[in-house]
Amino acid sequence: MDHNDSRLFRIRHSLAHVLAQAMQRYRPGTLLGFGPPVDDGFYYDFILPEPISEDDLPALQELMEAILAEKQEFAREDLPADAALERIRQMGEPHKEEYAQELIAKHGLASLSFYTNGTFVDMCEGPHVDSTRDIPRGCFKLHAVAGAYWRGDEKREMMTRVYGWAFEDKKELRTYEQARKEALERDHRKLGKELDLFTIDDVVGKGLPIWLQHGAVIVEELEKLAKEWEFQDGYERVRTPVLMRGRLYQISGHLELYKEGMWPGMPVDDDEVGDDASNFFLRPMNCPHHHMVFAARPRSYRDLPLRLAEYGNVFRYERSGTLHGLTRVRSMCMNDAHIYVTRDQIKSEFRKVMDLHRRYYDLFGFDHDKYHMRLSRWDPDDPKGREKYVHDPEAWEFSERVVREAMEESGIPFVEVKGEAAFYGPKIDVQFKTVGLKEFTLSTNQLDFAVPKRFRDA
Repeated sequence: MDHNDSRLFRIRHSLAHVLAQAMQRYRPGTLLGFGPPVDDGFYYDFILPEPISEDDLPALQELMEAILAEKQEFAREDLPADAALERIRQMGEPHKEEYAQELIAKHGLASLSFYTNGTFVDMCEGPHVDSTRDIPRGCFKLHAVAGAYWRGDEKREMMTRVYGWAFEDKKELRTYEQARKEALERDHRKLGKELDLFTIDDVVGKGLPIWLQHGAVIVEELEKLAKEWEFQDGYERVRTPVLMRGRLYQISGHLELYKEGMWPGMPVDDDEVGDDASNFFLRPMNCPHHHMVFAARPRSYRDLPLRLAEYGNVFRYERSGTLHGLTRVRSMCMNDAHIYVTRDQIKSEFRKVMDLHRRYYDLFGFDHDKYHMRLSRWDPDDPKGREKYVHDPEAWEFSERVVREAMEESGIPFVEVKGEAAFYGPKIDVQFKTVGLKEFTLSTNQLDFAVPKRFRDA
């Protein structure tokens, strides 16, 4: 998504507020959830007094256009915590009040900001355009209605989410609409069914793909290719179980910092306690398992770099509302590798890995303008930093500097994004755009300075 200082971000964010204002006119008594800008536009979540469908979108769009013509100014107001809560109670917005109380109680915010345009008021950090006059006519289109749980929690109430596309002008919108039309014809879920590649059945479970005959052939041929190239590059193959005791994930830090993404632990008959350390867990990633391979016998610096590779099945708890074909699943087979190095080997090994990526992408004809690299960094100023990241500022600064230098020397274009790192180190995410111009992370390369140290200390 565009940086929040960009013009496009402000347009999209402002349109979300205009949508909410239009919905309250269209369905009086509507309650508000969240309404952020997203990669291709915006959405807003509502509790509606009466349901709507996509048949209602033209009328909503017309109301939004009328609001834009009113030339409403966006005005910001900052209120102390107590006054902000009272304002929200007067607005009669229970979901906003819940979130505001969390921001104040859990994150210690002393004040909250509000934006007003016309008669519409919303608790919001912004930023927005100065006026609805700054939003180009014909630059947006409402296109979908869906259900979404409040705060993404399936135990909470279901809200109605309305999606809109938005771009800098009408021409960009039309280009995107055409790309989306082509994407529907080439959607991998549609092709997977037509070509007998894979199926996902609720009887088996959401997010758990089953590879069919034709798909299995493709998967196996890709694995053969990867194993051959990795052998040539000095990787050694290992096999590790998909199930291990929680003690392993305690040592690695996953139970402390990644538990929300793991499936619940399973007690076994010979365990009386049944706590996280003694329960068994499906592995969410291969890192701790490969560290056990490394720890299986004494190692010398002469053994390094040691390159371990495995096609390992991993299982992650993804909320049902986020699942999407093969791009967001609960079970996947990762072509995963871990390279154990000395400090002075980090840069050269990182560059070799990036070169291997480019070889794959070139082989499969991925145009260089269809993907980019993203250096995902930690954010030391994040109020949740202690919960999200291993606290070792010196290690973070060193590792981010080395990865940045490796990328600069490789000549591969990349961008930097704060706050997207793994809990144990910075990473390079490879971001691809689909034919429908949606962006996905295809692969990740991480510099892991924290987890191996935990194993040494244990």
